Amino acid sequence: QVHLVESGGGSVQPGGSLRLSCAASGNKYSSTCMGWFRQAPGKEREGVAAIDSDGSTNYADSVKGRFTISKDNAKKILFLQMDSLKPEDTAMYYCAADSPPACGAAWLSAAPYYYGMDFWGKGTLVTICS
Repeated sequence: QVHLVESGGGSVQPGGSLRLSCAASGNKYSSTCMGWFRQAPGKEREGVAAIDSDGSTNYADSVKGRFTISKDNAKKILFLQMDSLKPEDTAMYYCAADSPPACGAAWLSAAPYYYGMDFWGKGTLVTICS
C-alpha cells in the first residue's frame, strides 16, 4: 500500500513562515515527480510546486520567490518551505507523487483534474490570518 502523509500546517500571521512535510511510503518516493497542491475554500485545487528526480523545481507564479520545494531522499520526505505568507495562501495543502511524461508546469496544471479522489492524501491545513 502506498501512502503520502502531509503534516506541518497551522495558523500564522501574514508575513510568517511554515514548513510542510510529506512522508512517503511504499513506491511513491520512487516516482519521478513529486509536488505540492492546494485547495482554498470555494476554489479549485491548484498546483503549487513540483520537483523531479534530478532536483529540478517548478513553481506557480503566485508562490515564486516565497516557497521552496525540497526533498530528503534518505528519509523519503518531501518539504515545502513557505515564507512571506499571505492571506491568499490559506488552503488545504496536499502532496502528490507520480511519474508523468514531464514534471513541471504542465503536471501542476493538469494533476488536479487528472487524478481521482483516491489519489490524494488527507492534506494539512494552512491558515494565514491577522
